[in-house]
Amino acid sequence: MGNALQDLQTNQGAVFAEELSVPVTFGNDAAALAAAQSGVAVCDRSHWGRIRVSDSDRLRFLHNQTTNQMQQLQPGQGCDTVFVTSTGRTIDLVTAYVDADSVLLLTSPGQAEPLMQWMDRYIFFADKVKLTDETATTVAFTIIGPDSPALLAQLGLSELATAPDHSHQVATIAGVEVQVANGSGLALPGFTLIAAADAGGPLWSALTDAGAVPLGDRGWQTLRVEQGRPLPGTELTDDYNPLEAALWQAISFDKGCYIGQETIARLQTYQGVKQQLWGLQLAAPVAPDTPIMVEGNKVGVVTSCVPTAEGAIALGYIRTKAGGLGLSVTVDNQSATVVDLPFASRGYLAT
Repeated sequence: MGNALQDLQTNQGAVFAEELSVPVTFGNDAAALAAAQSGVAVCDRSHWGRIRVSDSDRLRFLHNQTTNQMQQLQPGQGCDTVFVTSTGRTIDLVTAYVDADSVLLLTSPGQAEPLMQWMDRYIFFADKVKLTDETATTVAFTIIGPDSPALLAQLGLSELATAPDHSHQVATIAGVEVQVANGSGLALPGFTLIAAADAGGPLWSALTDAGAVPLGDRGWQTLRVEQGRPLPGTELTDDYNPLEAALWQAISFDKGCYIGQETIARLQTYQGVKQQLWGLQLAAPVAPDTPIMVEGNKVGVVTSCVPTAEGAIALGYIRTKAGGLGLSVTVDNQSATVVDLPFASRGYLAT
């Protein structure tokens, strides 16, 4: 990310943390979160990974590596898909954008290099697959909120407002070339924009000048916990599979073989999902790994928690047999209620 973008964001009130290359906050968290729910906010997601997968075997390769149907996607289409281990444990949830001659993967923060190494293990001598890490040479911004289509229309891109989820096209904004994709990465309306790193400043300026309220990473984390989007290191680990993480929408059950397919198919066929990701409405924040209790018995564990104006909301895995939506639990000596997550999808568990 170029200094021009950071200078622009600093002038808008951005505060940066030493370990994070994007703004943690703009000092306006409450207003930015309100804009994401009822107006339009813009978040710098340039620290999320971007991997370009190219050459003639790219779709077949990704089809065999991840959970969703890839080979049927056409240029301009995309999907969410999950990288899993051979035993069906989660590595990362990524969004794939298919172009005419390549596929761009938007990974979770810090996951580009591990996924590059993971995929490289499965590229054999005859495979025509090339991997390129574009994280450092591009920026990624997401506009979030019900007024996102109106903002794009203001920038001359009104036709994208009704495009299918994850569909994308190249457009020109503020004189720079931008890939604009339908989807915010949450169960909120929005669009994700990816451009060359040196275009970051003009693009960010165009979005904020058009009325998007800057949202820092702290605000994004609040939204993603409220929405129930799992991240590696918290909800996506070797302890959980994507069915438990409520990522059914990113899984194809009729696509054939892929790494981890046998385990996931068996769990779905025999309804063997033993725990599920839920939200917890709390009076005060708690630490990750705090046990979730019912009548003195541990039924789960907290994975993430953020403060809110009403107290706090957490994500946690709860045993399926213990219950789900509406369940009363105890967390760190506080009573809590299990709530649903807008980002979650649960297959046969939905009923």
